[in-house]
Amino acid sequence: MAKDFSRKDFLKTAGTALAAASFGFPNILLSKQKEKLGVALVGLGSYSTGRLAPGLQKTEHCELRGIVTGSPHKIPKWQRQYDIPDSNVYNYENMHEVANNDDIDVIYVVTPPGLHAKYSIIGAEAGKHVWCEKPMAMNVEECQSIINAANKNGVSLSIGYRLQHEPNNRTIIRYGREETYGAVQEVKSGAGYNGRHSSDSWRRDPDLGGGALYDMGVYPINASRYSTNMEPIAVRGKQWSERDIYNEVDEFTEFELEFPDGVMAFGETSFGKSTNYLNVDCADGWYRLKPFQTYSGVKGETSDGKKLPPDPHHQQARQMDNEALAIKEGRDPIVPGKDGLRDIRIVQAIMESSQNSQKRISL
Repeated sequence: MAKDFSRKDFLKTAGTALAAASFGFPNILLSKQKEKLGVALVGLGSYSTGRLAPGLQKTEHCELRGIVTGSPHKIPKWQRQYDIPDSNVYNYENMHEVANNDDIDVIYVVTPPGLHAKYSIIGAEAGKHVWCEKPMAMNVEECQSIINAANKNGVSLSIGYRLQHEPNNRTIIRYGREETYGAVQEVKSGAGYNGRHSSDSWRRDPDLGGGALYDMGVYPINASRYSTNMEPIAVRGKQWSERDIYNEVDEFTEFELEFPDGVMAFGETSFGKSTNYLNVDCADGWYRLKPFQTYSGVKGETSDGKKLPPDPHHQQARQMDNEALAIKEGRDPIVPGKDGLRDIRIVQAIMESSQNSQKRISL
């Protein structure tokens, strides 16, 4: 990445969550007569169960029509609750057969991160649009392989960054883009919780994408990028664990992102400390979100007394509707695959820095 990648360059090439790209993708699969797109959830863990499936009951442009699971005991309950026919139920071995099912337009990959690339590629090669939950994948190569599969098969690819659809975070993006309070000078952000994961949790497994940085750290990373409307040119990071249960993954991570024009971002994430904020200091004022990444209740304030009240709508429903509408209209997604790849490049640099005495890593 060029070291002089400027705010202007970022806006030209990446856009923002407020201004969805309008260049479009080859929309060869979707009948314009379809009122709602059929979504199949791949992985029926707590996020699919508690947020995505309920959210799909509130959407206007898409609906839950299928499931992919490796847990047969979950199938009857899901079928009863959401009226899913046998023909729309798959396992991980026969998931590729979704290619023959016109009832399903989108596959939403909600497996542990270490499996995102595998099942996103299967979905794309089946000719289905792909929504991939964050973090996008384990490394830049896996991210690129997903992007390549989507491009090759002419399908849309979006990453599940719900906060880029959340109204107050979108306001933060607009403030930075328009320099409402002057040019951004510094960002501080944190996302983490004080928990204790069980021994069989993927969050303790490094091969599946465990650790605080992969699980929660992408929130402050992504927020630092969309708050500044720039890409970082260098990274420093520090990772450590204090409890033995996290001896294979990071329990805590802190990082610094260096942007052009001397702009800095400082982030933290953890499994051992509750933290949830986004603070942006500018030349002529500041703005804050606290909490900034909860499923509801995101709120904030500005230096001149503006209040950013919580939005009552379902975040995941808004996210899925926005991306479904982009597909229906033949537009690029609001959060494309390249956004997820850029965050994973930073994740890898943070890990490299930590392993090398917090050395400055150029991007």
